Amino acid sequence: MSDTAILLNTAIAVIAIVFMIVRLRMNPVVALVLGACYLGLATGLGVDKTVETITKGFGDVMADIGLLIAFGVLIGALLRELGAIERLVDTLLRVAGPKRIPHAMALTITTFLQSIYLDVLLVITGPLAKGIASKLGRYGTARMATALAIGLECGIVFTVPGAAALALAALLHVPLGTYLLYGLIVVIPTVTIAIAVMNFALTRGWWNPALDEEDVSGSAPSAPADGGAADDAYPVGQNTPGGGTMTAVEVKARTRPQPRLLLLFSPLLVSLLLIATGALAEVAGWHNPFVKLFSSPVVALVLGLVATCLVARRYLGQPRVDAALSKGMRDSGQILLLNGVGGCLAAVIAACGLGDILGEYFKANTWAPLLVVWLVAAVLHIAVGSVTISAITAAGLLAPVAPTLGLDPVLIALSAGAGSLFFVHLTSNTFWLLQSLMGQTTRGTLKTCSVGVSVASIVAMGPILVLSAIL
Repeated sequence: MSDTAILLNTAIAVIAIVFMIVRLRMNPVVALVLGACYLGLATGLGVDKTVETITKGFGDVMADIGLLIAFGVLIGALLRELGAIERLVDTLLRVAGPKRIPHAMALTITTFLQSIYLDVLLVITGPLAKGIASKLGRYGTARMATALAIGLECGIVFTVPGAAALALAALLHVPLGTYLLYGLIVVIPTVTIAIAVMNFALTRGWWNPALDEEDVSGSAPSAPADGGAADDAYPVGQNTPGGGTMTAVEVKARTRPQPRLLLLFSPLLVSLLLIATGALAEVAGWHNPFVKLFSSPVVALVLGLVATCLVARRYLGQPRVDAALSKGMRDSGQILLLNGVGGCLAAVIAACGLGDILGEYFKANTWAPLLVVWLVAAVLHIAVGSVTISAITAAGLLAPVAPTLGLDPVLIALSAGAGSLFFVHLTSNTFWLLQSLMGQTTRGTLKTCSVGVSVASIVAMGPILVLSAIL
């Protein structure tokens, strides 16, 4: 088949995927598989080869990141049940103070809390950020909403174990330790600079509370008369807020002393440090079997999960640990499927020979390949409206090109991640959650979320291009 026909059919497949997701409201998993099927058949792979390629692509991605996603989500579910995020935000407010809390909260979300599914993390941190906003004066809502949007979206594409970060690393064959290190090098200055730029604009007349914030009235639930927490221990045999009755074991678990915050997060932090150690050892050429074993991402995260389970069992009791793990397993299903089908599309694109065609085009006509990678992902995101889906689709398109560009694959992965952040808009679930949780109008959310994350998308290319000059 001619190069023109392959390019045309690939364009048709991508446009069809976008149309099915945006206009037909089809589940992205189904749309991506159908697009991969069309591309395989239209480019002459045949039925058997197309099916074989799709299933192999799914299996290859799951082999790389399936367990990592599952372990990360389960750790996040336990941290949520332990109330670790709420306590962490309170600590940040005390330590950083009102002036620096937007930066502190965003950097914490984007680096340490990516094991928690994005929507869940937003639902937890949104009300906390709204409460903090009331203490920051006229522009409090604008500053906190911007910090949340930038921190959440940057984290999922730049920070391991963010869902999009894991997919990008897998599809472009980047070692997770390497992605973790370079992702942190990119995401920390990106979040810091983007929030500073947005705060400057918002507080210099661009934010109008009368038009950008909703007049939401209402009061928080009243505290119990005795001053205790609303979910303090209930007498054995009496109803709980969620229904049912409390056992003696559950009552005992609720009355145990609160663990130190560092203890709650230490298993996850140690896991990430182990992964980073493996990457540093590889760069330094230090080969040690024990370091290789414990710095393996699967081993490091399973050790973190076991340690988090032990801490949670000590302070929550086994029944609540089991319930949290069950919830985490349910949450991980959608993430696993979405990442896996991204591998389906990438495998079919590679099999039909698109990589060689695009590789020649990039080498002959592109003076700045990483900017083109960014542009491809940005266009996909504007069309699809989902950061994760656009990052996965862009990586699938670009994975076959990586060997021909002469660039480190981690740079291509990071550039695709940066592009996929551009213009979070009305089709994004994050957009509407931020609007409702932070009490913004649609106009206000376009400023804090759409423009804010777009600024981060552009700023991120700075450190990525600097890294390209070094690697």
